[in-house]
Amino acid sequence: MSHTPSLDDYRLLGRSGLRVSPLSLGTMTFGEEWGWGAGPEEAAKIFDLYLDRGGNFVDTSVNYTDGAAERLLGGFLKGRRDRVVVGTKFTMAREPGNPNSGGNHRLNMIRSLETSLRRLQTDRIDLLYLHGWDFTTSSQEVMRGLDDLVTSGKVVYVGICNTPAWRIAEMQTMAELLNWSPFVALQFEYSLIQRTVEHELIPLAASKGMGVVPWSALGGGVLTGKYSPDDLVGDSGQGTAAGSRKGVIEASGNLTERSLAVADVVREVAAELGAEPAQVALAWTLANPAVTSPIIGARTLAQAENNIAALDVVLPAEHLARLHSASAPEPIFPKSFMDRPLTKGLVFGGASVATRG
Repeated sequence: MSHTPSLDDYRLLGRSGLRVSPLSLGTMTFGEEWGWGAGPEEAAKIFDLYLDRGGNFVDTSVNYTDGAAERLLGGFLKGRRDRVVVGTKFTMAREPGNPNSGGNHRLNMIRSLETSLRRLQTDRIDLLYLHGWDFTTSSQEVMRGLDDLVTSGKVVYVGICNTPAWRIAEMQTMAELLNWSPFVALQFEYSLIQRTVEHELIPLAASKGMGVVPWSALGGGVLTGKYSPDDLVGDSGQGTAAGSRKGVIEASGNLTERSLAVADVVREVAAELGAEPAQVALAWTLANPAVTSPIIGARTLAQAENNIAALDVVLPAEHLARLHSASAPEPIFPKSFMDRPLTKGLVFGGASVATRG
């Protein structure tokens, strides 16, 4: 009988020696300031459940629920701080109209960190992520700034999210050459309805020693089966995210006919295995050996229980194959060109040669 993991079956994060749970607790749902999150009491129950089950990897950001997520988390951590690996992020603006309250530059990096430290009531951030590439700050400024924060002791490890693969490769190589702190974690959207990261970002993480920490493994809830074709909207509905969780999903582009078709297959597989669709979607993400710890984002205690139970789901090969087939992304250049029989024949002279991907 194959062993199923639990939250205290810890994994190493990238090339670091840091031990983290196979599911990370996301806190973007902590706080009601955005109109659809968990209130303080429910958020506390979710946090306690996660820790009681052995979880130790918590994800937040300086901008989540306008700062409420970090403030709530800071209260929950009292007396338990050293049990938890706390990851937070900088980049997103905190002051409307102030261009320097957002971005990847050193000023925002430092101000965001100090804000997070105060809210979390802690003397260090275990994992500080760059939240998204701003297309303005230089790689040198980012990597030197992050290394200075690690040297100061206020940050222990650094990671990066939502950035082009070539840019991450540039920065990671720079860190290696200059003996600066390298990225140990890479966050991006990854689910059965968003698999384009398999083209470049997942191979990059494996090559450059970064643990993959996917967000939105449930496709914003689409893969749970909660939406139907009646929920589809036209282009006029895109971008109206305020006030409801459905608005966020519409704005993200995840609510499409293709996504609903994939969700149907997830629901079929779940029924055959006696599991919930959310559990199957998370189990599929966990089945990728490059993935370290998908982020779960629950608004209720019941949702948190459901998500954690994904660790008990083992997907047989035939079910994995069905899920892969239903959700496979279109190939992109240059791999689409280099995989053609004619091209392979020219490269290898007609011989059969094993490749490394």
